[in-house]
Formats: sequence, structure tokens, C-alpha cells
Amino acid sequence: MHPTRSESASVRGLLKPLKRLLLSSLLALGLLLLACCSQSSAGSPSDKLKANATVTRVVDGDTIVVLADGVEERVRLIGVNTPESVHPSKPVMCFGKEASKHLASLLKPNAAVQLVRDVEARDKYGRLLAYVYRAQDGLFINLELVTSGFANQYTFPPNVAHVEEFRSAAAAARSQGVGLWSACPKPFEE
Repeated sequence: MHPTRSESASVRGLLKPLKRLLLSSLLALGLLLLACCSQSSAGSPSDKLKANATVTRVVDGDTIVVLADGVEERVRLIGVNTPESVHPSKPVMCFGKEASKHLASLLKPNAAVQLVRDVEARDKYGRLLAYVYRAQDGLFINLELVTSGFANQYTFPPNVAHVEEFRSAAAAARSQGVGLWSACPKPFEE
């Protein structure tokens, strides 16, 4: 037995509000998920990470010294480059001291950090290569330096796990004239 036209119209009339309710619920759920997943890299207290090292000092804008498993390690942040500030044979570059101070403000002595390696463990100078996350709140230090205009994206294959994030952040900082991009007439030139 088939429904009559009036019964079909009645059923369709009931389905329209249900479809709207379902679609609006899905939209709300999608917006909620988007909001949750697009939190800033600063994180919140619930974003604490398990630390595997402790900062002992900042060398310059892209190099730190940590204590990991009882061993002091010099760590070069992967994927970023800041202007020179302590190179023995190069002059201090525009915004070099500011980059160093900014990194020191992010990573105070005794700050717990999580070091994450990529493909290569060390550079030609013997420094440990790592992505650095502040354990207290999950802040991705490498990315923060680029986003805030204290560093440029610096790709050195095969360590490329975050290259697209760094490229995007550098392009945005450059186009907005953030940090060194407005302070230095020719960033990264002596």
C-alpha cells in the first residue's frame, strides 16, 4: 500500500524541520570542533607536556643549552633562523639581540621543555637538533619565534616535519611587518 499525496506531503512537512535541526546541529558541532582544534599554540594549563630536558641558558635567538638525562646539550632549534648576535667572526645583525632576548623571555633558566627530534639528530657543529616545546603550556617555541617576527623560516633537509607551518608563519609575519620585518631594512644581511 502506497501513501496518498496528502500523507506524503505531511511526512515531507515533518522532515523539513528535522533536516534543519540536524543540519544546524552538525554545523554547531563543526564550529565547536574547529574552535577546539584551532587554539593558539600557547595552549592552556591542561596542555602540559612531558618534559625531557631543562633549560640552563639561552645562547642566542635559535640556540639553547639544556640538561637532558644528566648531560648538558647545546640545542639548535630546527626550521628557524634568527639574526646573528654572538657569532665569533660575524657582526651583530639587525634584531639579533632582540631575538636572543625574546627567546630568553620564553625559556627562563630551569624551564622544563620537551625536545622533539626530526630525521637528523645533530648538525655539523655537534649541536642536538630539535623542535622545542615549553612543557608548562605546550608553546611550540620554534613556531612562536617565526610568528612573532624574531626568526625566519629556515629549511635544512631532511629535517622538514614542520616546514609548511614555518613557511606560512614567516610569510604572514613578513606581510604584516612584524618584528624584524619592519625593524630591519635588509633582514639577515650584515
